[in-house]
Amino acid sequence: MSTPVEHRRSAASARSLQKGQATRAAILDAALTLASSMGLEGLSIGALAEVTGMSKSGVFAHFGSREELQISVIREYHAKFEEEVFFPAIRQPRGLPRLEALFENWVKRVSVEIDSGCIYISGAVEFDDRPGPVRDALAAMVHAWHGALQRAIELAVQIGHLKPDTDAAQMLFEIHGLILALHHDARFLRSPGAVERARIGFARTVSHYAAPGAPVTPVRAAQPAAATRQP
Repeated sequence: MSTPVEHRRSAASARSLQKGQATRAAILDAALTLASSMGLEGLSIGALAEVTGMSKSGVFAHFGSREELQISVIREYHAKFEEEVFFPAIRQPRGLPRLEALFENWVKRVSVEIDSGCIYISGAVEFDDRPGPVRDALAAMVHAWHGALQRAIELAVQIGHLKPDTDAAQMLFEIHGLILALHHDARFLRSPGAVERARIGFARTVSHYAAPGAPVTPVRAAQPAAATRQP
């Protein structure tokens, strides 16, 4: 049995650990906000210390380097992405219902990020030609997400919702292209109706690959766009 002194030390150590974890989570949350608006390259220990009201040494103690901070932000972004996009969708039945949920949740996520930015997309621009641990971490997260989408497509083929000769990699490429176009037109060009056009594009893509009798959502025509939103 532990002595009272050992028990107090253990309790104090647990509280210290919890406080450290809470502080790190708060720093990560602030870092994620900064990276969404300024990009991963805009992250620095100094900028984060200023935003959080901490000392540089205090921030440094939790991450050790700017590179580790960037990688931690990428992992945090991926975790939030999974919570909002992936996990709700996999509760849907296998096949087109699940694939449609994955795309719709992705569209909703991009819609929310129009004014902040998607780290997957902005990070790809920043690190596409810069090898190193940050690029590797970012690419690994994107590959994980693409892998989940491709598995959903392959399952839809297996249960007969998509044609047997469906090229899952090609369909994934087309779906990802819709998201990139949505992000570009909605965020950069501020084009009205971009979200609806992405949904129409997805419905047409699914219709092309769908097996006869599959539960396909009908393709809607694009509606006239409202006035362009000003930046």
